[in-house]
Amino acid sequence: MNSEIKNLSYENVMEILNTYDTRYSYERIKKAPDESEIKNALTKHLDETNFGKKAVLGIDIRKYGAFNDFVQPLIPVLYEILFEESIRQCLETQEFIFQKYSRESIHKHTISTGDGGFMIFDTPLHALLFASSFAITLRQYNSYHLYPKFRACIGEINLRYAITYDRIYCINNNFFGRSVINNSRIISKDDLNRCLIDEGSYQWFLLNIDGLENLQVLSLNEIGNVAAFQDYDQTLIQNGTNLFFEEKEDTRNYGIINSDILKIGIIRSKNLELNVYNIHLQVSVVMHADDTDKRRTITISLGNLNTTGI
Repeated sequence: MNSEIKNLSYENVMEILNTYDTRYSYERIKKAPDESEIKNALTKHLDETNFGKKAVLGIDIRKYGAFNDFVQPLIPVLYEILFEESIRQCLETQEFIFQKYSRESIHKHTISTGDGGFMIFDTPLHALLFASSFAITLRQYNSYHLYPKFRACIGEINLRYAITYDRIYCINNNFFGRSVINNSRIISKDDLNRCLIDEGSYQWFLLNIDGLENLQVLSLNEIGNVAAFQDYDQTLIQNGTNLFFEEKEDTRNYGIINSDILKIGIIRSKNLELNVYNIHLQVSVVMHADDTDKRRTITISLGNLNTTGI
């Protein structure tokens, strides 16, 4: 994973505070302080020009609180199973696109909520493909292909997804920034189990692949021409495996077979307005059991076509 996330030091900020400020002030006559020195020092430390943008994928298990006392404690375990399986699938079957990632790096850049989480990726494409892998893993679980007896105990679950693309920074190994905040706002507003994205993600796809609709015809060679992938090992286009894209321009026989997007509304919070788009992907893949020749074609939908506002 590219290391563009701005890492802010709590210790350095406290050093600036202790240099230019006082911990307590109980003067009898209160006057507005001159903050110019401390502001200049903090501005230099923050160096906002180096704040990088990252994509955040939010995943949430719907109606977690409604599960009974037997199921509720097991939901975090189930989510971890789905999460680990999705990581494995991305690393093993999308080698070119996820070549700079590892299980450890994905875990390191994840904010867990127990019944979901926020995952930080370099681009909205990484986030969308990980969400698609998660949806495939979920379908395997819901259709009794992944831990079928556990599925019988827990029952069917449904997920909602959100993808945002904005600034991210790190303090004491915790992640903050507009991309996380906006993602949380978007996903909490959705009651229809959709996959929603923000304006930043929409514009990224528009700039880099001429729009999200192009995913259904895009080849892996064309993805290799995207600016964000220029320093990737291009030999993995031919030599690696890929579950979602064919190497060259051709009739799409597998992977992303349909891609739709529609603006559905605006979220207003304080002085902030968020344009929200609903996306719907259909992905068809061939899955097989470990160490067997048993195979099954699975076609899933990431999100749905419900365009009711937000």
